[in-house]
Amino acid sequence: QVQLVASGGGLVQPGGSLRLSCAAASGFTLDSYGTGWFRQAPGKEREGVSCIGSGDGSTHYVDSVKGRFTISRDNAKNTVYLQMTGLKPEDTAIYYCAPSSCLAHGPQLLRFGAWGQGTQVTVSS
Repeated sequence: QVQLVASGGGLVQPGGSLRLSCAAASGFTLDSYGTGWFRQAPGKEREGVSCIGSGDGSTHYVDSVKGRFTISRDNAKNTVYLQMTGLKPEDTAIYYCAPSSCLAHGPQLLRFGAWGQGTQVTVSS
Protein backbone atom coordinates (compact mmCIF):
# COMPACT_ATOMS: atom_id res chain seq x y z
CA GLN A 1 0.00 0.00 0.00
CA VAL A 2 1.28 3.43 -0.94
CA GLN A 3 0.26 6.51 1.01
CA LEU A 4 1.06 10.00 -0.16
CA VAL A 5 1.38 12.95 2.20
CA ALA A 6 -0.81 15.98 1.59
CA SER A 7 0.10 19.31 3.17
CA GLY A 8 -0.48 23.03 2.81
CA GLY A 9 -4.03 23.36 4.02
CA GLY A 10 -5.26 26.07 6.31
CA LEU A 11 -7.87 28.72 6.99
CA VAL A 12 -8.45 31.21 4.20
CA GLN A 13 -11.06 33.84 3.45
CA PRO A 14 -13.42 33.49 0.50
CA GLY A 15 -11.63 34.50 -2.67
CA GLY A 16 -8.27 33.55 -1.23
CA SER A 17 -5.67 31.08 -2.44
CA LEU A 18 -3.80 28.07 -1.13
CA ARG A 19 -1.27 25.69 -2.63
CA LEU A 20 -1.45 22.09 -1.54
CA SER A 21 1.51 19.77 -1.89
CA CYS A 22 1.56 16.00 -2.29
CA ALA A 23 4.77 14.16 -1.53
CA ALA A 24 5.73 10.53 -1.81
CA ALA A 25 7.84 8.41 0.45
CA SER A 26 11.34 7.61 -0.65
CA GLY A 27 11.42 5.09 -3.45
CA PHE A 28 8.04 5.90 -4.96
CA THR A 29 8.16 8.07 -8.05
CA LEU A 30 5.03 10.10 -8.60
CA ASP A 31 5.48 10.49 -12.36
CA SER A 32 5.46 6.72 -12.83
CA TYR A 33 1.79 6.75 -11.97
CA GLY A 34 -0.98 9.28 -11.97
CA THR A 35 -1.84 11.30 -8.89
CA GLY A 36 -5.29 12.35 -7.83
CA TRP A 37 -6.57 14.97 -5.42
CA PHE A 38 -9.75 14.12 -3.56
CA ARG A 39 -11.73 15.94 -0.89
CA GLN A 40 -14.28 15.06 1.71
CA ALA A 41 -16.52 17.63 3.31
CA PRO A 42 -18.36 16.93 6.58
CA GLY A 43 -21.32 14.68 5.99
CA LYS A 44 -20.46 14.12 2.34
CA GLU A 45 -18.79 11.37 0.37
CA ARG A 46 -15.23 11.75 -0.81
CA GLU A 47 -15.06 13.16 -4.33
CA GLY A 48 -12.34 13.37 -6.92
CA VAL A 49 -11.25 16.95 -7.52
CA SER A 50 -8.40 16.75 -9.98
CA CYS A 51 -5.77 14.42 -11.33
CA ILE A 52 -2.62 14.38 -13.40
CA GLY A 53 -1.63 11.37 -15.44
CA SER A 54 1.76 9.77 -15.84
CA GLY A 55 3.68 10.28 -19.06
CA ASP A 56 2.13 13.23 -20.87
CA GLY A 57 0.72 14.64 -17.64
CA SER A 58 -2.82 14.99 -18.89
CA THR A 59 -5.09 16.64 -16.35
CA HIS A 60 -8.70 16.52 -15.27
CA TYR A 61 -10.80 18.78 -13.07
CA VAL A 62 -14.25 18.35 -11.61
CA ASP A 63 -16.58 21.00 -13.01
CA SER A 64 -16.90 22.84 -9.70
CA VAL A 65 -13.19 23.74 -9.63
CA LYS A 66 -12.45 24.29 -13.32
CA GLY A 67 -10.81 27.63 -13.89
CA ARG A 68 -9.93 27.99 -10.19
CA PHE A 69 -7.68 25.02 -9.40
CA THR A 70 -4.52 23.98 -11.23
CA ILE A 71 -2.71 20.69 -10.76
CA SER A 72 0.96 20.35 -11.59
CA ARG A 73 3.88 18.05 -10.97
CA ASP A 74 7.54 18.82 -10.26
CA ASN A 75 9.43 15.67 -11.14
CA ALA A 76 12.70 16.97 -9.70
CA LYS A 77 11.02 17.37 -6.32
CA ASN A 78 8.80 14.32 -6.72
CA THR A 79 5.86 16.48 -5.69
CA VAL A 80 2.41 17.20 -7.08
CA TYR A 81 0.76 20.52 -6.35
CA LEU A 82 -2.80 21.75 -6.34
CA GLN A 83 -2.96 25.53 -6.69
CA MET A 84 -6.33 26.72 -5.50
CA THR A 85 -7.57 30.23 -6.21
CA GLY A 86 -10.93 31.92 -5.86
CA LEU A 87 -11.72 29.68 -2.92
CA LYS A 88 -15.32 29.37 -1.85
CA PRO A 89 -16.87 28.17 1.43
CA GLU A 90 -18.04 25.06 -0.41
CA ASP A 91 -14.40 24.13 -1.02
CA THR A 92 -14.05 23.49 2.71
CA ALA A 93 -13.01 19.86 3.17
CA ILE A 94 -10.17 17.54 4.02
CA TYR A 95 -8.06 17.18 0.91
CA TYR A 96 -6.25 13.94 0.16
CA CYS A 97 -3.83 12.91 -2.56
CA ALA A 98 -3.33 9.34 -3.67
CA PRO A 99 -1.90 7.29 -6.52
CA SER A 100 -4.65 7.32 -9.11
CA SER A 101 -5.51 6.68 -12.68
CA CYS A 102 -6.50 9.95 -14.35
CA LEU A 103 -9.58 9.00 -16.31
CA ALA A 104 -12.07 10.99 -18.36
CA HIS A 105 -14.43 11.14 -15.39
CA GLY A 106 -11.71 11.97 -12.89
CA PRO A 107 -9.22 10.29 -10.57
CA GLN A 108 -9.62 6.65 -9.59
CA LEU A 109 -7.60 5.27 -6.70
CA LEU A 110 -5.10 2.66 -7.84
CA ARG A 111 -5.25 -0.78 -6.23
CA PHE A 112 -2.07 -0.22 -4.27
CA GLY A 113 -3.09 3.28 -3.19
CA ALA A 114 -4.12 4.02 0.38
CA TRP A 115 -5.57 7.10 2.01
CA GLY A 116 -3.29 9.26 4.10
CA GLN A 117 -4.39 11.76 6.75
CA GLY A 118 -5.12 14.55 4.33
CA THR A 119 -4.91 18.27 4.94
CA GLN A 120 -7.76 20.48 6.16
CA VAL A 121 -8.86 23.39 4.00
CA THR A 122 -11.32 25.80 5.59
CA VAL A 123 -12.74 28.72 3.63
CA SER A 124 -14.50 31.14 5.92
CA SER A 125 -14.70 34.82 6.71
